[in-house]
This record gives sequence, C-alpha cells and structure tokens, in this order.
Amino acid sequence: MGHFKMASTLDVNGKALNVNATADTPLLWVLRDELGLTGTKYGCGVAQCGACTVLVDGQAMRSCQLPVGSVGAAKITTIEALGGNHPLQQAWVKHDVPQCGYCQSGQIMSAVALLSTNPKPDDAAITAAMDGNICRCGTYQRIRAAIKDAAGMAPAPAAVTMNATPIAVPAPKA
Repeated sequence: MGHFKMASTLDVNGKALNVNATADTPLLWVLRDELGLTGTKYGCGVAQCGACTVLVDGQAMRSCQLPVGSVGAAKITTIEALGGNHPLQQAWVKHDVPQCGYCQSGQIMSAVALLSTNPKPDDAAITAAMDGNICRCGTYQRIRAAIKDAAGMAPAPAAVTMNATPIAVPAPKA
C-alpha cells in the first residue's frame, strides 16, 4: 500500500501544506525534503536520540519513525514555528545550552511539549519528559536550568565576580 505516492495535505505550523509522498515515508523526510523545513534533524533513524522530535497535536513525537500516512489531520509543529523568540529558545541562549547544536531542535520541542502540559515541572517531570533526548555534548544540567528558567522557576545565572583589588605590576627596570 505504501509504495505509491499520494497527494495529501498536512497541517504544519498552522498552514495547510500539500505533499506528495508514500504513506510509509517518515514524517521527518517529508518535512525536510519536500517542505524544506530543515530545523528538524536526522539523528539515529530509530527514534532513540530525539533529534527528530516534533509536536503532533501538542505531543512530542519522533518524526524519523512516524509514517506520514498515520498523521492524518493532526497539527504538526516544528522548531521553525517557534520563531527564535520563544521563552525556551531565549532560556537556551541565556544558559549557554547549545554546544554543537545538533540535538537542540528536538530538545526544545520536547521541552515545549512538557511546559504546555506542566508549566511548573519538578526535576522528576523534566527528567521524564526529556528522557530519550540525547545530547552528545552533555549539556543536560544546562537544559534543565533553561527549562526551569522558561517556566519562571529559576533565578538568573549567578554573575562571576572577581576580586576588586587591583594587582600591582612592578614597573620595568631601566
């Protein structure tokens, strides 16, 4: 059944978009290759790393293993819909979360899903929601801090202060 391309309409980021793909094509490839929405990344291809996470009717889903034919009329939200000024994106920058950046769209989309259902999550809820989102740079503590900050639960990062006493540098000898 899934080997013939079929025209269909997807609701992506609030827009009805026409696509022409086989029903078994992973949503990830329709988003990236057919619609040009490349913010969603390919990581592992087996729904284990989270780089391909998008929201489907508000729930975090791994698009690399989600056949486009199963999406139907669901509302799909990608990282592009956040526009760069979403509170989580701002918190990500504030807490220096991105290193290589590859996992960030999936991490942020999982965090968006979390905060939409649990606006003040505790550490256990954050851990559960972010489980399966792998950051090979290991910025998990920064991710947690950014989520808490976006939820209004964390103070601003503490400023680093230096000893205000000037260092006396001897004048060169003539």
